[in-house]
Amino acid sequence: MTLRTDALEADIHYDGAVRSLHVRAAAADALAPFEGEIRPDGEAHLLEGPLSTANAKALQDAFEVLRPQLISRHRTSVGTGDRIGLAGPGQAAAFAAHGQGVMPVLAQQSIREMDRLGRSARTVMDEAVFGLLEAGWEGGFGADCDHIKTTEGIDRGLEAGFVMFTLDPGDHVADVTGGVTAADAASLPWDALEDTLEQTLARYADLTLDVGHSRIEVTEQDVITAAVKYGAAVAEAIRLYRHAMENARHEIEIEFAVDETAWLTTFFEHFYLATELKRLGASWFSFAPRYVDGFEKGLDFLGDPEELRRNLEAHHAISEQFGGYRISLHSGSDKFSIYPLCVEATQGHVHLKTSGTSYLCALEVIAAHDPELFATIWEISRASYVKARASYQVSAHEDRTPTTLEGVDLTELIRSDDARQILHVGYGDSLNAALPSGESIHDRFLRVVAAHQEEHTAVVAEHIGRHLAPFSAGAGA
Repeated sequence: MTLRTDALEADIHYDGAVRSLHVRAAAADALAPFEGEIRPDGEAHLLEGPLSTANAKALQDAFEVLRPQLISRHRTSVGTGDRIGLAGPGQAAAFAAHGQGVMPVLAQQSIREMDRLGRSARTVMDEAVFGLLEAGWEGGFGADCDHIKTTEGIDRGLEAGFVMFTLDPGDHVADVTGGVTAADAASLPWDALEDTLEQTLARYADLTLDVGHSRIEVTEQDVITAAVKYGAAVAEAIRLYRHAMENARHEIEIEFAVDETAWLTTFFEHFYLATELKRLGASWFSFAPRYVDGFEKGLDFLGDPEELRRNLEAHHAISEQFGGYRISLHSGSDKFSIYPLCVEATQGHVHLKTSGTSYLCALEVIAAHDPELFATIWEISRASYVKARASYQVSAHEDRTPTTLEGVDLTELIRSDDARQILHVGYGDSLNAALPSGESIHDRFLRVVAAHQEEHTAVVAEHIGRHLAPFSAGAGA
């Protein structure tokens, strides 16, 4: 596919598995911002160059559609992470076919995943730009620097041009399952909270919280518990927020996330978090609480759908009391059975995040065309699962999966629950390892997928399209 302006046109060229950037222009000086070799092309000029940061930036300067936009201007949005940098065309094709009314976030990766893969935030942005060019996508896109826990992570995203920042103070959430008292609140960072326990208790005194399907009488103990559980997280969230706002040189938007913790966010705790963040001057367009159990990586929802419906309805009702921010669903890959429910419960005011599911699509291509490479990835992923699963919500058991792949249908293996999760969280150890020959698994993986990019694009487009259709149907709710 090709993108055009009055001055030039650009596309991605394949020579086998080798990709390059082609830019054509009538005037040679229009090609000056790009790096590469220029040669005559009829009456025009053709530049052939590498897929480099310099060329990605030049493309963004030339084509407005390749610059990320704020997704908060849209009611419904879906993020599709790309761990290998080749899924963009398939993801864009899915939005074109099934995502009408849904804003795509096509540059999305957590700092954790970047570090595991040795990628920079700018690399993630560059690969999104080249993928969108390859797809000829002109519908706009968002860019989410996801699950940021440090100011250094914010700086990396700002420098790379990300516009959405998911701030995650989850490491500061306290375990209150054993019960707490007012004395436990003494050690909270009250100076950072610009508050005292007495003022906090007074702020919520005699509160009755309306969550749509029910009304909750808030007790003093509820307030103390919320403060002890989330007070330090609020202080950390506002520290990160202020750093982002003070250092941004372009327009950005914020999501707050406390979903990657072991303890459910009660409805009052959500209200407490929103109240305190707003009091401290924060504004945000999306929020991810810790929902009821059932969200695991790579699998359909495992919990009670009606419990989830009531949970989401209440969280949405709370968001409406603060201006109507979006409810964000993380670990959202492959939850096909509950997507219509999620859209209905939030009235379409929802953001879905997927990530590793596109990597699993690429693994299907690897299994079909390089089973030897797949076998190595399987062996590494299976061996590293005990360590890797500590960072994710997963329940797979490696002892329920085959140790040898002789006679195994590899596509069916990838689609089975236990293997799917093992492969899903084993990407870091696998892609960073080497084959017995010394060849980089990452490099061979990319070469095989790129050599079959048309097939890969079709697999990704079909799979991501299944995610998008329910959200598209409810986008105008």
